[in-house]
Amino acid sequence: MSTTLPLGRVGERVKRVDGIPKTNGEFAYSSDLFAAGMLWGHTLRSPHSHARIVEIDLADALTSPGVHAVLTHEDVPGQKRYGLEFPDQPVLALDRVRYFGEPVALIAAEHPEQARRAAERIRVAYEPLEPLVDPERALEQEPLHDERWTHGHGYRDDPRPNVVRHLVIRHGDPDAEGAVSVSGVYELGIQDQAFLGPESGLAVPDGEGGVDIYVATQWLHVDRDQVAPCLGLPPERVRIHLAGVGGAFGGREDLSMQIHSALLALHTERPVKMVYNREESFVGHVHRHPARIWAEHRADADGRLVSVRMRILLDGGAYASSSTAVTSNAASFACGPYAVANALIESTCVYSNNPPCGAMRGFGAVQTCFASEAQMDKLADALGLDPVELRLRNALAPGDVLPTGQRIDGSLPVAEVIRRAAALPVPELEPLPREAIRLPGGAGNTTRGEGVRRGVGFAVGFKNIAYSEGFDDYCAARVRLREDGSAEVHCAAAEVGQGVTNVILQVARTELATDDVVLAPHTTASVDSSGSASASRMTWMAAGAVQLACRAALEERERTGGEVDVERIYRHVRTSPLDPETGQTTGERSHVAFACAAMRVVAEVDVELGLTRVVWIGTAQDVGAAVNPQAVEGQIEGGTAQGLGLALMEEIQTQGGLITNASFTDYLIPTALDMPPVESVLIEDPEPSAPYGVKGVGEPPTVVSTAAVVAALRDATGRELTRVPVRPDDIVGL
Repeated sequence: MSTTLPLGRVGERVKRVDGIPKTNGEFAYSSDLFAAGMLWGHTLRSPHSHARIVEIDLADALTSPGVHAVLTHEDVPGQKRYGLEFPDQPVLALDRVRYFGEPVALIAAEHPEQARRAAERIRVAYEPLEPLVDPERALEQEPLHDERWTHGHGYRDDPRPNVVRHLVIRHGDPDAEGAVSVSGVYELGIQDQAFLGPESGLAVPDGEGGVDIYVATQWLHVDRDQVAPCLGLPPERVRIHLAGVGGAFGGREDLSMQIHSALLALHTERPVKMVYNREESFVGHVHRHPARIWAEHRADADGRLVSVRMRILLDGGAYASSSTAVTSNAASFACGPYAVANALIESTCVYSNNPPCGAMRGFGAVQTCFASEAQMDKLADALGLDPVELRLRNALAPGDVLPTGQRIDGSLPVAEVIRRAAALPVPELEPLPREAIRLPGGAGNTTRGEGVRRGVGFAVGFKNIAYSEGFDDYCAARVRLREDGSAEVHCAAAEVGQGVTNVILQVARTELATDDVVLAPHTTASVDSSGSASASRMTWMAAGAVQLACRAALEERERTGGEVDVERIYRHVRTSPLDPETGQTTGERSHVAFACAAMRVVAEVDVELGLTRVVWIGTAQDVGAAVNPQAVEGQIEGGTAQGLGLALMEEIQTQGGLITNASFTDYLIPTALDMPPVESVLIEDPEPSAPYGVKGVGEPPTVVSTAAVVAALRDATGRELTRVPVRPDDIVGL
């Protein structure tokens, strides 16, 4: 008799519970929602990146066919502003607009086309203002916000205009001299999360002054806590329910249509559905921060790092979002996963009239990994050392102290991931001639191999897991055990495609020793907060909460018998803020734990045409203990694809703050033809403080893959390639 568990417990390879319906088209996404009698909502957005609003005339729109409501900021019944971290963003523009696409007015109509046509009949008189689009100049120009929204929150209160956060990390003697010094300036463009399901949702009034909002989001409870004050309602009157999510990657941490649809629904007393088109989605969510980074690395003659100095400038766009956390992460991981005795890291994020930026997979660590790993390759070349050997000589290990003063007391097998990735055999060079699809340029059939060179690149990166700097990071789970032995689990952890639904069920089956477990809908109505599906935290936190709740339920049933219903909250080890003047941790730790990855990339480059082809990627990743190895491998492949996209093709183009390529025709993302085989090795070194020893796995591959891909291009071309995405003319030197 087979002992295989058909539904899966912790540590087993389990098929995704949503895999089949997503594959065959039966899965219900938020854009598929429907309610009887519903209206369609639409948002009128600013055509300017910076302008004063002189007048808004709604008369023609109000009399348009099918229109039930036209709202402006004057119709917001509660607080006029909201924000993920700081309430600096208007629900609807007040006296001026600060970015291209900022919401100005809302319309609800019987048909989406009626709503769009009514929006065209709203007359808004703007007085254009000079846009702040250069983050360096923004430090000297007039402030975009009269209020200093981020001051008084434990950060360094920088007196310069438009500073969101300025963090300095001083460690040892940053002026220490080395035998060899290398320096460089690096830039990264604006990357979009490019999820396939644009923002959408449905708001349904409950007839008693409250509202239910069904939406694709990453954090149900923080959505509720922003929406309710703007509606002038207590939190319990606003219920957020997770609808089908078509990808997230940080772009759904901030609100999009939640408040807007609820305003229209409560005003019209009808359900209101809103669905963004692709162009609107590009202005409807935050993006990855573009960055300029100045770096200097010094080493002794044996290749051991003596000092790292880095200055990081991030463009946060019009509103703060999670920029303070991104600023901190960029600084905290600027030195890479290496032991560095002396460092001076300055990280600054500014407001501008460019598109708002916030969380995106690997936030902050992606930007500095690109610069740091390019520096390590330069250092290896200057010392005449093998790049892998240089990294091994400097690899962090448990017991080492980070530039923030935190000692690593958990697992962090940096040297092992380096060795395992470096040991992966690269594929043999394919002989010529070969199919065009297997050459740079692909189906374009631009070459038969003339001018094509092969390069091999290597990179290592690491990042924190969960929320840091003293944030009260917790996750709740509720377990109901019925008399027949079946169980129902409630957890508001957002399933955004990463597989947390499987994790919850695997943990519950393991702890309760039964396969008869169902997961209740994710909602604010039946369980406390789970926190956000971000920062590689959700597997760790949900596993901890469900484990606690299951064990408590079993204990309760042992005492009382019959049906039990218990809720428990899980918290990880306590973290402390970074000192605002020195960047040193003010407690034992400012980060909960860390995960690292190493990656080896083979690429081919047509150096005459500037075209590229990534041939193969091999990676080794520190995963703690894999709850579901199949899902971990999928996360590595997906994260690698996004890093490859940033390396080669993905960039939001702007002119004066206006987005000029808001479509998947002009904003390019990797397709199946762009992705090479990804060979992954899972390094299971359990994290001692985590349930089952788990670690988050979604971000490390994105952190490291951009650096690794560009390293391969440098090896093939001999060019420095200090900016991503790499363009053809960067390669051919036009």
